[in-house]
Amino acid sequence: MLRLPDSWVWDFWIVEDEGTYHAFFLYASRALHHPDLRHRRAAVGHAISTDLVSWERVKDALVHGSPPSFDQTATWTGSVVRGDDGRWYMFYTGSTLADEGQLVQQIGLATSDDLFTWVKHDRNPVVSADPRWYAPMGGPAPWQDEHWRDPWVMADPDGDGWHMLITARSNDGPLDERGVIGHARSKDLLEWTVQPPLTAPGAGFGQLEVPQVENVDGRWVLVFNCLGNEFSRSRASAGSTGGVFAARAESALGPYDIAGATALTDESLYVGKLVRDPSGRWVFLAFVNRDANGDFDGVINDPAPVRWDGDTLVVDHADRQAALAN
Repeated sequence: MLRLPDSWVWDFWIVEDEGTYHAFFLYASRALHHPDLRHRRAAVGHAISTDLVSWERVKDALVHGSPPSFDQTATWTGSVVRGDDGRWYMFYTGSTLADEGQLVQQIGLATSDDLFTWVKHDRNPVVSADPRWYAPMGGPAPWQDEHWRDPWVMADPDGDGWHMLITARSNDGPLDERGVIGHARSKDLLEWTVQPPLTAPGAGFGQLEVPQVENVDGRWVLVFNCLGNEFSRSRASAGSTGGVFAARAESALGPYDIAGATALTDESLYVGKLVRDPSGRWVFLAFVNRDANGDFDGVINDPAPVRWDGDTLVVDHADRQAALAN
């Protein structure tokens, strides 16, 4: 379990290098007293592990920039890949508070030779929302902010460059279900071209947060997150609960069955990640969003195995309950 005595921990992303797992995570001081205040105080911490259970905190990876930087308010969720040149590339969300009190979200880049020391790219941001397909800032409540965050970067399965999947909102469709997976492409991890979204609005989700695509035991799956208060009215009225979701996928780039996505967890856990453990087995980690008392806990739980039950990806129930009890 990754717990900080003085800070809340929430969204995270993990990369493995030569047997060591590197977890990069958002954190903010518990001196804020209320966890809802953490988002605009977020920095990117760093911890290492050899088993995904015991973690050693090391020096922070990133902090927010100074005005007029695109990340002057906070640094948010991202992902890390190793480029063809052997360097590490971290793509992360930068947020800026606009004059209207709304947040502009854009994607930035930092690079590292060793995963410990990170330098922000001198031409940040590298990816911004394209209004041809994506909703700009200033929309109706409660979606006034510009939603363009949580970049998940992966190599093209056919070797044709790189893809970035992004939490985004469509500029079309019912307001309460405009959540889509945004898309951008690159040949070199530096220059990016925004593409139309990989999914369509209308699947019942106001947003599809922190996407991740993996091939688990021969089957592609898209993992995303959505709280119940961000569902469409129709999905909420059907009695669905929020949490971490898995959508079947025909390939790494879809199509994804968003409307048929099934819950991996309820809202007690959030921002679920699929990772291979040291044995090569796929496991699931998430942060504790609600503890036994219903309070925000702000720790990353121990891994639990995942498996396919027919066409449905599930987290092993017994292991998950044991993890929640720790």
